[in-house]
Amino acid sequence: MKAIGYRQPGPIDRPHSLIDIDLPEHVATRRDLLVEVRAVSVNPVDVKIRGSAAPTGEDPRVLGWDAAGIVRAIGPEVTSFRPGDEVFYAGSIARDGTNAERHLVDERIVARKPASLGWADTAALPLTSITAWEALFDRLDVRRPVPGAGNALLVIGGAGGVGSIAVQLARQLTDLTVIATASRPETQAWATAMGAHHVIDHSRPLAPQIAALGIGAPAFVFSTTHTDRHLAAIAELIAPQGRFALIDDPATLDAVLFKRKSVSIHWELMFTRPLFATADLDAQGRLLAEVAGLIDAGRLRTTATERLSPIDAANLKRAHAMVESNAMRGKVVLEGWA
Repeated sequence: MKAIGYRQPGPIDRPHSLIDIDLPEHVATRRDLLVEVRAVSVNPVDVKIRGSAAPTGEDPRVLGWDAAGIVRAIGPEVTSFRPGDEVFYAGSIARDGTNAERHLVDERIVARKPASLGWADTAALPLTSITAWEALFDRLDVRRPVPGAGNALLVIGGAGGVGSIAVQLARQLTDLTVIATASRPETQAWATAMGAHHVIDHSRPLAPQIAALGIGAPAFVFSTTHTDRHLAAIAELIAPQGRFALIDDPATLDAVLFKRKSVSIHWELMFTRPLFATADLDAQGRLLAEVAGLIDAGRLRTTATERLSPIDAANLKRAHAMVESNAMRGKVVLEGWA
């Protein structure tokens, strides 16, 4: 089967940074689904691993964690899906990725595809939806108020892939005032279209802009990017006893900044449940099913903004370069095999 992988880590502009390869066919065992991949998307985790992590062993490593496709075979312990089901999911970082014609995935982290979306628009959603959902509702517990705080959520990087869906989820499922950051006219317009009540400029000091809104110190801050640049500002602007979550990889994180306010700090990594096969692993399948329902009800929208076809090494290299530019609105997706 066709797939795309890499043999050596490094910059995306190298001739062989990503290559078209052929792989043996997979066989579904235990609780796995064998999915015919129709569309994929690219996330920052793809470019980070491709740029820095050497494959283990002699075979190329296949990346990709978002997929939308059709179940073609099931393992003997599968109970929730049948061949022919249309599904979407984000996979596990501990397994081969979705940049292949067919892919194996545990049924517990899979949901049926939104009926109202095509393959590409669906593929934009899984990883970012899981990340945003877990950050908001499992880590920050935004439905539990912070006494005396402004009933508000600040999303740093509100126009990116995770930020785009976090803003939507917070608007649709909570009564929070949602504040997003974006620095360019087009990203500010996008964050507003996603539902942000207010959009502030993260290239300027954040605390004065928050104070100028007159809504009080936000109870919750969710940082999706460049946390190291904004850490001192977050500590300044967040409410006492507030809750702060982040998903990126700052070189250092000075937690002492938050001691005076007794702010709790929460890491979110959507791969934790699949990596450790946690007792609540199926929570990811359930939340994706809820996301699909919200999409079909017209309450959420896809965050796909760039679409490439077919799925091959040349287009995947273009997509990686787009993500590495740090100028993306929403998500880049690839659909269909040549």
